[in-house]
Amino acid sequence: MLQAAFYGMVFGGAALMIHNIYSFVKFARHIRGQKGWKRENKLLSVPIVLLVLFLTGYVLVGVFGDPDLIVGGILFGGSVFVFIMYRLLNSITLQIMENERREVKLKAREESDRIKTAFLAGVSHEMRTPLNVIIGLDALALKEPGLPAETREQLEKIGLSAKHMLGLVNNLLEMNGQESSLITIRKEEFLLQDALNQVNAVTQPLCDEKGLEYIQSFPYAANARYIGDETQIRQVLLSILANAVKYTDAPGTVRFRVEIMPTGEETHLCRFIVSDTGIGIDPDFLPRIFEPFTKEDESFTNRFGGSGLSLAVTKKAVELMGGTITVKSEKGKGSVFTVAVPLAKAEEKEEPPEGEAAQPADDWELESLEGKRILIVEDLPENAEIVQDLLELEGAETEHAENGQIAVDMVAKSAPNHYDAILMDLRMPVMDGQEATRRIRALDRPDVKDVPIIALTANAYESDIKSSLGAGMDEHLAKPADSDMLYGTLRRHITKRHRAAEERNDAQ
Repeated sequence: MLQAAFYGMVFGGAALMIHNIYSFVKFARHIRGQKGWKRENKLLSVPIVLLVLFLTGYVLVGVFGDPDLIVGGILFGGSVFVFIMYRLLNSITLQIMENERREVKLKAREESDRIKTAFLAGVSHEMRTPLNVIIGLDALALKEPGLPAETREQLEKIGLSAKHMLGLVNNLLEMNGQESSLITIRKEEFLLQDALNQVNAVTQPLCDEKGLEYIQSFPYAANARYIGDETQIRQVLLSILANAVKYTDAPGTVRFRVEIMPTGEETHLCRFIVSDTGIGIDPDFLPRIFEPFTKEDESFTNRFGGSGLSLAVTKKAVELMGGTITVKSEKGKGSVFTVAVPLAKAEEKEEPPEGEAAQPADDWELESLEGKRILIVEDLPENAEIVQDLLELEGAETEHAENGQIAVDMVAKSAPNHYDAILMDLRMPVMDGQEATRRIRALDRPDVKDVPIIALTANAYESDIKSSLGAGMDEHLAKPADSDMLYGTLRRHITKRHRAAEERNDAQ
């Protein structure tokens, strides 16, 4: 009986060894079919040959030998050991191959994103450049005194159409930018009330033009300072309010209400609620309202315009800020959009003691650019001419450099403090704006260390902004820049430079 058990162990081990050989042969075939594993192919024959030799020994012992407990146990245990080692080797190899496949996919996706980013950056630049010319020339033409009313109306329509096209370009690029992780949310201190006032300043004229009543309600807490992305919040609110105005006919009402609720000692949940008495949204369409390029009714395109992108972009921006956006609507009665964004409170600044005057250096800012000399670095003559005309309307003096190398040479040869500011394009032949900025900052002259260098470019991605600031620029403006924004940015940075100079003189 025991002898039969010993033979069973030997032949059972032999059967298991046959299974091991079969598994190794399959494994070898699988490896030989993989790319990049050529050297391993030769080694795979070794264990198969050894296992065949072991199997031969099993058969010889089983047929001609007289196995006992030790021999049977060793032979059976050897087969079990080989089986376990094969399973372990197979598992490790498959995991390595899976990691390699993931790495290949990751590299392919990164390369795809890189190509996509380069393409979109090119699209952005090429589309913004002619729009910059159209909007800039239109703005200059509207500043001419004595324009006939009909001509002024035509120019205003040209400007509105160009800005609408710019909005479509921005939405398309921003959607793709967020999918490629090119846009990040900034965390900067800002006064919420200022952002709300700017939103109102844009929305009120839109409502007045359509004959709509515009009602706002802001709590006292809106006067607090918060940490967040003021620009994104403002864009989100303007997008929702613009839609409310667009889809509401006179006589109608657009309401904008803000609610602020403490969620902790240092955080508030800000709820922005926009309601209207417009056409409303069909319940069947509500689940898809935030999907790109979706429209409830294609006939709305002819009546209201739009690309079906603004709400998709808005939702992505809200989610990037850690917030939520919801909508309630009833067909024919109106809609209510609610945006909830968590914001951290900024540290309260200590007020100066009673009777102590504030530092006068913080109380003044240039009222105009009269007499200020500004270097415009721009390779396209028509773009440079538009900026020159806009600045000269403010009394500024301008000089023009066709590329970065010429700009570096002009600054190097100029007298100290000759330039009050530099407007720098990014994409230029010979030398780009970032390299030009680095070389200007590296000049052995103290006056160029703090001269304001402001990017004025069609490259509008977050990565472009970071690159500009990293090269030594003070700010990044995307074309086509609003004239008031351009003036304000230049005044602010020139003032900041003057303040720093005064402080240095006082310290001496």
